Amino acid sequence: MIPSSITIKHQKLPDAPGVYFYFDKAGKLLYIGKATSLKRRVTSYFTKAQDRRIAEMVSQIAQIDYQETPTVIEALVLEANQIKAQKPKYNILQQDDKSFLYLVITNEDYPRPQLVRGHELTVLGINPFQKTLSQNAKKRYLAVYGPYTSGRALKTALDLIRHTIPWSDCIPNENGRPCFYAQIGLCPGVCTQVIEKKSYRKMIRQLMLFFEGKKKKLLKEWKKDMERFASERKFEQAARLRNQIFSLEHIQDIALIQKEDRKLIQESTTGMDLEGRIEAYDISNISGTSAVGSMVVFEKGKPCKDQYRKFRIKTVQGSNDVGMLEEVIRRRLRRASIYPLAWPLPELMIIDGGEGQVSRVKEVLKEAHLSVPVIGIAKGPDRKQDRLVFDRTDQALLQVAERGKELFQHARDEAHRFAVNYHRQLRTKKSFHS
Repeated sequence: MIPSSITIKHQKLPDAPGVYFYFDKAGKLLYIGKATSLKRRVTSYFTKAQDRRIAEMVSQIAQIDYQETPTVIEALVLEANQIKAQKPKYNILQQDDKSFLYLVITNEDYPRPQLVRGHELTVLGINPFQKTLSQNAKKRYLAVYGPYTSGRALKTALDLIRHTIPWSDCIPNENGRPCFYAQIGLCPGVCTQVIEKKSYRKMIRQLMLFFEGKKKKLLKEWKKDMERFASERKFEQAARLRNQIFSLEHIQDIALIQKEDRKLIQESTTGMDLEGRIEAYDISNISGTSAVGSMVVFEKGKPCKDQYRKFRIKTVQGSNDVGMLEEVIRRRLRRASIYPLAWPLPELMIIDGGEGQVSRVKEVLKEAHLSVPVIGIAKGPDRKQDRLVFDRTDQALLQVAERGKELFQHARDEAHRFAVNYHRQLRTKKSFHS
């Protein structure tokens, strides 16, 4: 239970979504967090075992304040904006501020929402904690939102809001072919340029209002426009806005709730989520011929086969599995830089191989200024003797390795199967044409 010496706003915590604020006895802000249930989340700090840093913070709490929000997604937005504005001590200590995730809106004819790390912004000379963008930053971005403490929650929020405000991360193409999201009504046609730049920028402004925490203002504008369309007898446009208003007012953020509830359990052991995105890689070839690479994706501990990717090796000749793996990782990261939402970075990379493969992957990640944990699996005489290869001085990674070995082996086996099947397809095709 929460100690009676701690002052709580209105003397009780509501069982509702919102953002909570911890203060010490001098009134200094210690920490800001979001919750699906303020009562359950805040109470957990005082009833569950915590690591040294969190225990130190909890011992200093003298006052708890909170702000309720209508939905969890709005709590996510409010938390990010408040952390940026107030920079609480323990939020910043939680991780290097350069590794926080930010949502940026690009400044181009068809602006795109992208997810970037703080260190990527720093390399560009942009201070992500600055309240207003510099003139230099404005040349690249219309806005920078964050920091967000949960990348998965941010991606889920973007997916949810896309059903109401159909943003796009497409670059207009010349072949006139609609992207997958355009075919299912979630891209307004940037790929084929069927939407005018002015109309699309209006949509992006609506997205920006939402992530600025101005949902009420957005709804007010939509209701005013709906009434105007109705008075002008433009009933189709009025009906479209009516549906948007209903969608935004009744947004279903159950996915965000489920992710945070899992996080409550996982936080006491490690900051890495084994139910998050895990990618596994393998190489298949015979003496360097018909060489291919595979990437498989696991989420919630299960394969996501629609996200599997295969790579035909293009730059490496002869039998060189390490070099082939390097090519695959470089191509994967290059696509992530162009299409960050379609190619999100994983919680963890699993590599079929030993020290050589792991070292090369870590070098490529370091060169790209990315921090993604890597674990290799060196084959043993049997599955029980498979050896995990990783930095054993990393305590968080050590805990993950101990808990997740069977999952990692499953992902490795799936990557191997996927690579071998593609290799066989190429060999069959090659022999057919020879």
